[in-house]
Amino acid sequence: MPNLIELAYTSPRLARMRNLAYRNPSLAKLLDLIYNNAKELERFIKFAIVGAVGAVVDFSILNLMHKVFSWSLLASNSLSFTCAVLSNFTWNRLWTFPESRERPIRTQLPQFALVNLIGLGINNLVLVNLAMLFGRFIPDPFDYNLAKAIAIVIVLFWNFGINRIWTYRGIK
Repeated sequence: MPNLIELAYTSPRLARMRNLAYRNPSLAKLLDLIYNNAKELERFIKFAIVGAVGAVVDFSILNLMHKVFSWSLLASNSLSFTCAVLSNFTWNRLWTFPESRERPIRTQLPQFALVNLIGLGINNLVLVNLAMLFGRFIPDPFDYNLAKAIAIVIVLFWNFGINRIWTYRGIK
């Protein structure tokens, strides 16, 4: 992915668009930030892709447990979130942060789990409150699924930020 960013940044064919973008100081700063942090952008994109796979796991188990097995929304969400976290940890360790495999899993997994336990609290708080709000004007199951989607996006930034600083610290 950094090669694509390098190509987009240096391509003569894209020079006109780049020059137009650089007329806006804010956009110029953003483009420079992306270019100078291409590896971190690549990691964030990979983290988001892994998160999207986790979201499929999360939504599937949430709806299965809540709709088919009539579990409460909170219990269904807690189980689905936990399954998604295990999937995400595995794929982040293998793909997003492969250098992290040099560190013992017995240290990383508890760190990842603690960050995600707090993420679960945030997720549950957002989900339950928004589901109640949306339930007033959006039919079931769209109310809690929309609330879940919003909760996932919010927790994505929490999880990436704290895991990058703590669980995967020191990785170049």
